Amino acid sequence: MTMPPIPHDDAPITLPADTAARIAAYGKQATSAPVPRKAPVLEARDVAKYFGRVLALEHVSLTVQAGEVNCLLGDNGAGKSTLIKMLSGVHQPDSGTLLMDGEPVVLQSPRDALDRGIATVFQDLAMQPLMSVSRNFFLGSEPTVGWGPIRRFDLATADRIAREQMREIGIDVRDTSQLVGTLSGGERQTVAIARAEYFGARVLILDEPTSALGVKEAAIVLRHIIRARAKGLAVIFITHNVQHALPVADRFTILAHGRQAGEFVRGEVGQDELLRLMGGGEELADLARELDELMNSDRRTIEEAATAEVVDVTSGEVTSPLGVAAEEPPPDA
Repeated sequence: MTMPPIPHDDAPITLPADTAARIAAYGKQATSAPVPRKAPVLEARDVAKYFGRVLALEHVSLTVQAGEVNCLLGDNGAGKSTLIKMLSGVHQPDSGTLLMDGEPVVLQSPRDALDRGIATVFQDLAMQPLMSVSRNFFLGSEPTVGWGPIRRFDLATADRIAREQMREIGIDVRDTSQLVGTLSGGERQTVAIARAEYFGARVLILDEPTSALGVKEAAIVLRHIIRARAKGLAVIFITHNVQHALPVADRFTILAHGRQAGEFVRGEVGQDELLRLMGGGEELADLARELDELMNSDRRTIEEAATAEVVDVTSGEVTSPLGVAAEEPPPDA
């Protein structure tokens, strides 16, 4: 028996206009292209450096964007200075590639790097302590007046610009003829940084700028690193002091024994993890435990630990903890 059709079975299906339009357009929408990420201002890609049979760097990569601080961390001997000299044109990489704005470059010399906008402030600052602030500010790039053989250093222009730049970074120099040697360590560091910025640096590389400074002087330098970042400079800040790195860095690159131990962005890693990756965390923990045990020991135990003799397994010589050869006991009578 055939059932008669139900009237509404043959009725056309109607949908709201907007729903019908979305169904009709399904799969035909134009996919929005991802926003292209701007190429790093400076990049080292899988670089290596050997000095004879000595490994200085191997499989190390580093990038820094405009308006970013990349903190290069590592203990002494980790390879930080070698990498920085490579980025500043002192050394050529034995393998790997250096890039600026996504394009491969070969930095033939420090002058070539500086002409490309890579300014490096080394620990020795390349400043003359017995020369004035303005002379040091323009060392090697002096403004001149006159023409030909009577051209001379434009002292008035140099003094004016040096005073303006120093005031901008928060240092009020009353007399720009003041010798740089009379400035504090932090002030000298900021003079070197301001000089690099004035001459058009796009990348500012700071090699251990706070290593020999006190707390207040280090604060001057750290504040200026943040100012340089706010101006849109790409900053590479080299240090082995985690307490100085954490407040200012947007990115952390860690080196250990010439190899890359990790790369993190701000907020991904803390102080303890950075110390561990640098290779000093376990040693510091062991030292803390040993000192804690000594602090809680009685006096006799501490005296015994401090005066215990050590035998050199290679020479057989018995030495005290201070490295002085211990006196041999008198022969038996």
